[in-house]
Amino acid sequence: MILNPGIQDYLLSLPRKENQTFQDMEALAREKSFPIAGPDVGALLHMLVSVMCAQRIFEMGSGFGYSTCWLAEAAGAGGNVIYADASLENCRLAREFLLRAGLESRVSFRVGDARDILREYPGPFDLIFVDIEKEGYPDALELAIPRLRIGGLLVVDDVLWSGKVIEESPDDTTRAILRFNKMAATRDDIDTILLPLRDGVSISRRLH
Repeated sequence: MILNPGIQDYLLSLPRKENQTFQDMEALAREKSFPIAGPDVGALLHMLVSVMCAQRIFEMGSGFGYSTCWLAEAAGAGGNVIYADASLENCRLAREFLLRAGLESRVSFRVGDARDILREYPGPFDLIFVDIEKEGYPDALELAIPRLRIGGLLVVDDVLWSGKVIEESPDDTTRAILRFNKMAATRDDIDTILLPLRDGVSISRRLH
């Protein structure tokens, strides 16, 4: 746990808007022990998209569509979210959930390695959200930044990796996250902040 468990419980206890589709997806994630961004990060994505009036969004590692729903809802009727995930089954579930939420028309579904799919799109995107296998984070950074508009945001989940980033002998996955975090902090074409929200969220704004 990154946050004090009591603080985490308090945050989760706060009332939020009822949405049966989101609740059903959260229940499925608990049932299958499937990693999703969760309501805190989902609400952050929704806020960022809303404040930016983001319309062109790319999602790397979409799973069964939980964060896709947050992004598509905030993007509005004129927005488009490109869903990219390697699993056909995840894509099938995502289509079902987004259809139930009335958001399917705002999403373009692609199945395959999200990095390869992103290479097919020159952009520019308003926002790119990354939640792929962590070993791919450094590659995702290099691919994403040139495809953002000036002022566009790169949002990356799980950058504190359950606190493993401060372990003395990190494993390969953690080393990839550490490399990403250092790259994001030192590039001169982006401005980056790392939030200790849930499992760590990195937000980078393209400067030039």
